Amino acid sequence: MPRRRTSSSSSSSTAPSAAPATPRNRTPQPVRVRRRSFGDFVKAFLAFVVLLALVAGVPLALAMTVGWPLPNGAPGLDWLQREITVQTFLRILTVIVWLAWAQFTACVLVEVKAALSGVGVPGRVPGSGPSQLLARQLVAALLLVGATAASLTPGLSQLGQSLEGNQRPAVAAAQQTPGLFAQQQEQAANTANALAEQAGQAGQAAARADGGASVANGDTKYYRIQPPEGRHHDSLWEVADRHLGDGRRYKEIFELNKDRVQPDGSKLSEASLIRPGWIMEMPGDARGGELVEMPDEAPNVSEQVQQQISDYAQTGDHAQGSGGGQGSGDAQVSLPEQRPAPAPATPVTPATPAPGPATGGQHATPAAEESGRSFGLPETLLAAPLLAAGLLGALGRRRRQALWHSALGAVGGRRGMEPPTPTGDAQDVQDALLVGADPEGVRLLDRSLRGLAAALAAESRPLPVVYAAWMGGNGDLHLQLAQPAGKPPTPWQVGQDQTFWMLARADAERYEDAETAAPYPGLVSLGTMDDSRLLLNLEAVPGLVSLSGAEEDRAAVFASVAAELATNGWSDRMTITLVGFGADLTPLAPNRIRHLDGFEDLFETMSAETRQRRGALGAAGHDSVLTGRTGPAQHTRWAPHLVLLAAQPSDEDALRLAELAADAGRLGIGYLVGTEGTDLPGAAWEMEITGEGRLLAPLLGLELEAQLLPAAQQRAVVELFTDADPERGAGGPANTPPFLVDISEQGRPAVYARLVGSYEIIGLDAPDGDRSAQLHEALALLLLHREGVHPRVLASALWPRGVTEDVRDALLDRLRAWLGTDPDGTPRLGTDATGRLTLAKSVVSDLDVLRSLYYEATQGRGVDSRQVRGRLLTDALVLVRGPLLADRPEGRYRWLTHEIIDAQLPLLVADTGLALSEFHLERSRAEKAIEALNAALRTAPADERLYHELLRATHTTEDADRLRALAADLIGRSGARGLPPRTEALLDELLPTWRDGVAAAG
Repeated sequence: MPRRRTSSSSSSSTAPSAAPATPRNRTPQPVRVRRRSFGDFVKAFLAFVVLLALVAGVPLALAMTVGWPLPNGAPGLDWLQREITVQTFLRILTVIVWLAWAQFTACVLVEVKAALSGVGVPGRVPGSGPSQLLARQLVAALLLVGATAASLTPGLSQLGQSLEGNQRPAVAAAQQTPGLFAQQQEQAANTANALAEQAGQAGQAAARADGGASVANGDTKYYRIQPPEGRHHDSLWEVADRHLGDGRRYKEIFELNKDRVQPDGSKLSEASLIRPGWIMEMPGDARGGELVEMPDEAPNVSEQVQQQISDYAQTGDHAQGSGGGQGSGDAQVSLPEQRPAPAPATPVTPATPAPGPATGGQHATPAAEESGRSFGLPETLLAAPLLAAGLLGALGRRRRQALWHSALGAVGGRRGMEPPTPTGDAQDVQDALLVGADPEGVRLLDRSLRGLAAALAAESRPLPVVYAAWMGGNGDLHLQLAQPAGKPPTPWQVGQDQTFWMLARADAERYEDAETAAPYPGLVSLGTMDDSRLLLNLEAVPGLVSLSGAEEDRAAVFASVAAELATNGWSDRMTITLVGFGADLTPLAPNRIRHLDGFEDLFETMSAETRQRRGALGAAGHDSVLTGRTGPAQHTRWAPHLVLLAAQPSDEDALRLAELAADAGRLGIGYLVGTEGTDLPGAAWEMEITGEGRLLAPLLGLELEAQLLPAAQQRAVVELFTDADPERGAGGPANTPPFLVDISEQGRPAVYARLVGSYEIIGLDAPDGDRSAQLHEALALLLLHREGVHPRVLASALWPRGVTEDVRDALLDRLRAWLGTDPDGTPRLGTDATGRLTLAKSVVSDLDVLRSLYYEATQGRGVDSRQVRGRLLTDALVLVRGPLLADRPEGRYRWLTHEIIDAQLPLLVADTGLALSEFHLERSRAEKAIEALNAALRTAPADERLYHELLRATHTTEDADRLRALAADLIGRSGARGLPPRTEALLDELLPTWRDGVAAAG
């Protein structure tokens, strides 16, 4: 049905000139019609036969075969004592069948009434979930080929969703769901199947009014929001595009009508949420036949509408007077209101970006092309603190895994003791991760979300559907809900309206770890807007999320989303299915990521997954995965499945995908699909990535600085993870340490730093007290990275919240002056060809000496000489005085959390002790071997291999009491976990009676 025109005293005029090219996003346009096929008519006929059999055939069969099942009169007490015969049993079953038939018939009547009326989703018949679902499918199949199909499609699109407890009819839901994605929730529910069957009607209904009136600028004009037709919903963008010639002028309409009382008593608070029947005051130059010009009378408008417009016109001055000071025309409708952050004592402009959302406002090509390679790092990773933190944490875990994997090999001559040092682009990317990562932000986000889930579970409240999260520049967290969910649990607060829950950073920092499943693991960063970072909950969007733009730009967005989902710190488990990705991202998370070749494989996989999840939810009695995550199976079920389809689907595949995603929101399945255009069927949220790195969603008022992972950085990240793979090159030779020391008398260093144990420096005067701690920390960082340290990495390590260039350079000057020069005049702190800071060979640490001694003993001179090997290993073990930097001040050296030296050092010490023990046992010196093992255990107390060798060495002493005492000590150390299986097996071999002692002690 075409739109109703309500023009009055407007005279016709020519249409405005063509508007400049703008991002297309749900503008009215013809949509391809899917013609009814022979199969559709077959389905309709079969549905008619089934309905006829169930509605009319069942009662007829019962009446003819069984008759009236109930007794003719009131039963007496003796009825209870009668024997239950087969006839009695059949009559009971007949009563049950009659009740089931009555319930199903009621469902059919409700569905037919809703379908023919075309008003939203039908009501829910109590206790008839499967029956109503079957009735809806049959009625839909029957009416979809008839003249009433268009009015039926809103109900069809909600198939599988209307049985949730919080679902409402389409119009009602739109009127009661404020928030960024409120209208999109209803749109997605009305698109997937609707487009698959009757998409063409929507395009014809969205025809624009080319003619219109030429009205003086001083006139006041109004527009009445039209009800939805098919898949099309009115929006401020389209109203501005039709009547102002430019959709981007929707902000003018928003500002004219913001916070003014509408006919239904509500107010316009967000441009993305408008409701049918609302009145919009228009700018004076608005044109078009759908406008109503006031105060002149409009004969084509009903008296009721005229009265509504008149009443609304009287609110204009009041609205402008009260709301003018709250925002400007640039107010972003989806951005949560920010509380003013406390001003710093001394304003500074950080040269090293502080980790967190504040760094997200930069989109640039690598800075090496502008300022030279010396300070060039990939800015895209510097501006992605959550992504960088996830990648850095996952990379550290992968490298530790490789170290522990190598510990299972033979002592010496194995790969993994020294991970390979990145070079080139991989080194630049690693430095960018170190500079840009915000692990504290990830930790607070994770604790906040889990704390919210735990608090709601304690109050027996379900998790609300969250469409997005905003991380403000001041550290506050805003959750944007699909609909109001009541008062949030303390310390959460209601935000700018009932669809925002807000948690202040100060309150988040007081949260402790909660033993609960991650409630919203599908959150992923898209970009920044006005100093706030947007995370979209992909698994909760009711339908598809489409992304248009150039293929290269789309690939950068997809890679960023995939990498963050695979490595983020606020989810437990998930499956990420990638289709159409050129580069394999599996090395980032082999347990999470899988690649599929094409759409047929995807459709087969996701169809089965969708059926399985629907069945599992029904069997468990859950409305959605959110209610399942708060139940007893929260840690093992309902993990999200996120599909990233980078390849452009064909028209037929797009329709199949839209149908598949119609019920995805409650199943925990999310879809992000790349398109060349903006007409993807079933898209609940449409985005466009521009060549300048802007992510646009005009109807939602979003214009973000996109978070990207371009192809070059993507390859470098994969290289980092591939080189850290513990299975790669297993059994190969050990890597040479990055820095070998001359351990002869001629190699005595000029500056010697003790890092293993308490920190001590020999060969330098003590620096000034005010700068001593920073200088010591900077030197320790350089000593642990002999390959070189980027100046920005050094600055971010010492000042995690950012620092100006002059402060950083001043510290480097002090460090150079403190270290001094070698006798030949060479500075001991230099810069290599890549601009990284390096130390001269005359500056040495005890860790360098320890590595060099072990390397010489196992792969150098000690290989051919037992005497040399024993002396070198003994000298190496003497250097071990405790853990790394044992007395470091609290609050400093936080960068060590990104290092793997805390895993490398215990392994190195344990290997040294094991090698020295083997050397002594070969000469039957058990006491010396025990002494070496005990020395290694002081630094590596968790290494099971040391205890095994200690048991063997003690056994060789033939002192049974000593062996029993050692076994008892091991049992006491194991606690409630008990001894490891290998240790138990070794004790069974060396001390068969050890279990008797355990039983006696118990």
